[in-house]
Amino acid sequence: MNMSNVLIIRDHNEAQRFLTQSLHFQRVLAPCSNTIRNILNWALEMVAAGNPLIPMGMLADFGHAAFGIEKPRGTNFPSQIPGVPPTLLRTYEDHLIGRIYTDWTFERASDALRGFTGRDRAIGLSYLVKQFRERAGLGGFELQPGSIRNLIEMEESEVLQRGWNSLETEGPAPYLLNYYEEATKASRRIAEILALEDIIALEQRTALAEMGQYVAHRQILQMASQLESRLPKQKIKPLLGRREVPTQIVDEDTYPVGGFSSISTKGTIESLLHSQLAYMEKEDRYRPDLFDIKYLRDELYYYSRDDNHFLRRRRTFLIALYPDLVQARFKDPELPCQRIVMVLSLILALVRRVIDWLGNDALKFEFLIISQSKAESPLKHEIELLNMLFREQIENELIEIKPLEGSLVQYADMKANRSMCHILSIGTQDMNITTKNSVVTILKVAGARPDIQQGNLIPLEVEGEDATESWGNALQQILGYWV
Repeated sequence: MNMSNVLIIRDHNEAQRFLTQSLHFQRVLAPCSNTIRNILNWALEMVAAGNPLIPMGMLADFGHAAFGIEKPRGTNFPSQIPGVPPTLLRTYEDHLIGRIYTDWTFERASDALRGFTGRDRAIGLSYLVKQFRERAGLGGFELQPGSIRNLIEMEESEVLQRGWNSLETEGPAPYLLNYYEEATKASRRIAEILALEDIIALEQRTALAEMGQYVAHRQILQMASQLESRLPKQKIKPLLGRREVPTQIVDEDTYPVGGFSSISTKGTIESLLHSQLAYMEKEDRYRPDLFDIKYLRDELYYYSRDDNHFLRRRRTFLIALYPDLVQARFKDPELPCQRIVMVLSLILALVRRVIDWLGNDALKFEFLIISQSKAESPLKHEIELLNMLFREQIENELIEIKPLEGSLVQYADMKANRSMCHILSIGTQDMNITTKNSVVTILKVAGARPDIQQGNLIPLEVEGEDATESWGNALQQILGYWV
């Protein structure tokens, strides 16, 4: 069997042989009646989703390790599986199973899977196995879902016994042994079990989304990383002639640095050294006492703190998305993906880098969905993707996504009263946005290469050796205006 291909098992009896025999190959937990139904349901979910199936024992090992299922009491591994070389499963356990428990990508994916409930757990596991199989260059098996349903309807102990009897009388299927050998070799070839995009898809639950949304989400993550790789590691220098709008620092933006650092003869009663109370007399006939005299002469000692203040600049970034962006759902020959995917990738890279470089400032990002009515926005799918991409930041109230029916300029001027305000307006048509209190950048995406307009200047196409590089240069140019 060529492991890069899929073996189709059309014969019902052969499919039953493959399923029941491979149940006895599991190594994380010993074959047990209590776990059989879960394993069969995981397999049924994989087949129903159109994904090639891996041997049941291997699927069980991935599932039990991912969900942290402990070994039931009173179960033991068989000393020898009929017809299976002893070194085969021992090598598989040392290399692939050992790799699962030490790989950081599998650990993060497991943490995400354990937060799923119901059928989502089986779907998530199916996705994890599929990504590992494709990453390792392994094939799989296709069979009719009815073969799995027939086993689900049987008693669990009968399923296990049927597999054991088949191993004793017919011997293990040759393709089953070959698959375990190839899977063990593949585990040595790959650097990590999963890619970073696979982990994020599980953490942000896009692995459970429709295929179109899943593919778009994955492309956005990949393109954002590619755009960021073109940026310098250190904070870039601001562009010459960049406008900056000063804002008033309010009280909550300043706070003292450090604790008590010295002793002085000035201070408040709360910071008075306790030892100074020894100068006080209890009886009134001794007044004025030494405490009163020292107080009048400013000779009492107080703790004093470092009175320097740390100033946090308030920065608000308004990213306005216009409804004509639906026209950007177009795949240009010069670009590796749709133009709207490039827009969302640029936004993701932009927000990431601003948070990284301006983390000491009080930041706020607002995605404003421009609309002329209360009807559902034509950018519904893009809004869903933004919610997936920035789920954690939205929960932390760092990012807010909301519609805007009024004037963008008036809304920005209101925000500029309390913070330094930047506007990034994105659409496919020419725009004219005039405001005195905000820094305005317009990104026009009418073609494969974006145009950037700063304020009321003439929009210019961003240069680059190819279209993808021009998007990277556009990202760097916007960061120059913002940082």
